[in-house]
Amino acid sequence: MLDAARGTRLYIPLALAASTGLRRGELLALRWRDVDLEAGLLRVVASLQRVDADFVYLPPKTDRARRTVGLPPAAVALLRQHRKEQAERRLLLGEAWSDLDLVIERGDGVPLPPDSLSRGWYRLLRRVGLPGLRLHDLRHAFATRLLEASVHPKVVSEALGHSSVSFTMDTYQHLMPTMQDAATRAIEEAIGGTVAAGLEDG
Repeated sequence: MLDAARGTRLYIPLALAASTGLRRGELLALRWRDVDLEAGLLRVVASLQRVDADFVYLPPKTDRARRTVGLPPAAVALLRQHRKEQAERRLLLGEAWSDLDLVIERGDGVPLPPDSLSRGWYRLLRRVGLPGLRLHDLRHAFATRLLEASVHPKVVSEALGHSSVSFTMDTYQHLMPTMQDAATRAIEEAIGGTVAAGLEDG
């Protein structure tokens, strides 16, 4: 999906969603002042939502949803390039640019409506022949990859802004057999040789 989106306005939000696990509204509310490229971190402090006919920035629903998320080096490099290209567009548009400090906007600084991002996602799905996937599945893919890499569930839960670690584990309980296998391999590598030697001595 990311390869198919490359070169389009969808690429930045999709790549960022896959790299951070942010929700759609959180992505679209992200401002540059909440991104620290030097430290490789971003802060989730708001969510862009439609309320009646207007778009408003709402605070996170819980304290855990207000969080700091790490940025992998590839995402940092992508955002550096994006900020440079955005600055060039801003110069070209002059007074037509809406200076809202948004990381993701529709091309003139104005917020990208959440529905527009979703429609673009579904058009992309049809083009690549992968119907049935949701934009939210990028968030699930993010969490799945972390858990499969044996990242501690508490760290994953904090990155996702879940209400509790138990909620995270309940959501991704289908990964438990894989995680148990990883745990078994880790123990085997740590003490398997010693145990086997003890058997031989016996």
